Amino acid sequence: MWVFAMFDLPVETTAQRRAYARFRKDLLADGFTMMQFSVYFRHCASLDSATAHIRRMGLRVPAEGEVRFLTVTDAQFARIQVFAGKRRKPPETPPSQLEFF
Repeated sequence: MWVFAMFDLPVETTAQRRAYARFRKDLLADGFTMMQFSVYFRHCASLDSATAHIRRMGLRVPAEGEVRFLTVTDAQFARIQVFAGKRRKPPETPPSQLEFF
């Protein structure tokens, strides 16, 4: 199971930039990796694990802006198609994930 976090957070004021930076750091600390600007993802061993990460990060969403979480299976993730300019590129190799129980 893969969890995607996609967000649009305002960065017009100093306080908003701090909130954006804090949320981004929280995502990284929770094991998310940047896929694109404002799109982060992480692997989870199960739907329960994914739900726990979504709940944890949902509590850290800044007061302003919007964050969406999406879960996809390994098979769905493997079908990602990447285009750079007009040429299609092979998808990136998913990062290896170690889980400690």
